[in-house]
Amino acid sequence: MFDRLSQEEFEEGFLSPWASKSRNSKGRIKKEQPCPLRTEFQRDRDRIIHSKAFRRLKHKTQVFIAPFGDHYRTRITHTLEVSQIARTIARSLRLNEDLVEAIALGHDLGHTPFGHTGEDALNDVHSKGFRHNEQSLRVVEKLEGKGGLNLTWEVRDGILNHSLDKEKVLDPETESHPHTLEGEMVRVADCVAYVNHDIDDAIRAGIIKESDLPRRSLETLGRIHRERIDTLVQDIVRRSWDKAHLEMSQEILASFNELRDFMYEEVYLSQSLGAETRKAYRIVTDLYEFYLENPHSFPDAPRKDGSPEEIGRLAVDYIAGMTDQYALNIYRDKFLPKGWG
Repeated sequence: MFDRLSQEEFEEGFLSPWASKSRNSKGRIKKEQPCPLRTEFQRDRDRIIHSKAFRRLKHKTQVFIAPFGDHYRTRITHTLEVSQIARTIARSLRLNEDLVEAIALGHDLGHTPFGHTGEDALNDVHSKGFRHNEQSLRVVEKLEGKGGLNLTWEVRDGILNHSLDKEKVLDPETESHPHTLEGEMVRVADCVAYVNHDIDDAIRAGIIKESDLPRRSLETLGRIHRERIDTLVQDIVRRSWDKAHLEMSQEILASFNELRDFMYEEVYLSQSLGAETRKAYRIVTDLYEFYLENPHSFPDAPRKDGSPEEIGRLAVDYIAGMTDQYALNIYRDKFLPKGWG
């Protein structure tokens, strides 16, 4: 029987010296009896998949707000693409695929409705700011279930340090770094996934044309989605084999960063998305102010003597957990007049 102990032995004998071994995990906040069949990282993966926060990702924006088209990415399809890319690299480098999968599936659990617009709105109105990676950690440590999911330290570290929203890929000057190579892998796979699938969606939406993409990047990486992903993955595997950190060749990295810069300038910050972005920003900020002024309106209303800081924290947690459609419905209920029947 290939039980937990057998899998731990397999990890010790097969995985790279740089891999994280489940037997050597730094453990959980609350100690638990080990599972007879699954390793610690496999348990974490399963807990994330069965969580309510994971299910809500299917109705949260990736780039295009509350899209009607069936083929636009949502936050859950993005998460699955990140997981696939990271697992492929992990398997090729003989790293811990279970740890990679758990981090990838959990990395965006704290994302707001309306994508980064919702994140920016909460960051602007909440006195302590807001970052979706920190909220993802809060979800798995405190909010999901009764007192969090009690995940291992390695998964929580990877979730907290996955974000590279503005920094360059593999830039040594970034502020925070995952402490495992598996966490580093999810961080890179996140960028590889969203840049490439957002190109697809932006072309589908008519914001850009394929001919607008930087020619040099396409010549180096490939002209279609699967070619670019394949080029990037193979380059990372070749350059990172038997090393303590991920690497990419200078030519590939420069082309990818050029493509990423193009997407920020022409899509993420474009005038085409501006009108809908402003509406989404207004919805999130108005909801925050509403709950700050009307704490009795929470589904689980706090005590009347709750401090403004406590109520603000509740508002952030509640709004960040909303799907796009739920936020729209709540906004209509709280701010738009109802007709008389």
